[in-house]
Amino acid sequence: MSGSIPSSKAPGRSSGFTPLELLLAFVVFALSFATVLEILSGSMRNTVRARHYSEAALTAQSVMNQVGLDIPLEPGFSVTGESGEYEWEIEIFEYSESEENFKSVELADLTGIQLLQVDLLIKWGTPPRDQTTRFSTVRAVLASRDLAR
Repeated sequence: MSGSIPSSKAPGRSSGFTPLELLLAFVVFALSFATVLEILSGSMRNTVRARHYSEAALTAQSVMNQVGLDIPLEPGFSVTGESGEYEWEIEIFEYSESEENFKSVELADLTGIQLLQVDLLIKWGTPPRDQTTRFSTVRAVLASRDLAR
């Protein structure tokens, strides 16, 4: 017996990664990284979009709260304004009858109440990426203002 130690390596074979294995690993990493970046940028766009819609809704609530106080609640009245980066336009007109709301209009007539529809359009952004959203509500006022006195 000679005092040699058996080698676990096959002769002529080196340890480590081949250039093809390294290239494949880099491609898998790059594709994974690109996918993660795309997901992150999509979520950032959605976050900004949600912020704008939330701020538009808060602006709409603020403007609607002014109807009947600073903004006259009269049929045919319209006004525009702006709040920060949001422009708004409000229109007030008589609530119209339809099959769905016939009973509420009839009830309002019987009780001396006038129903007014308030439509609010909120705009923001710059073309071609400008956005709009519409809000609508119905307000009731005494048909004869003399009855209120």
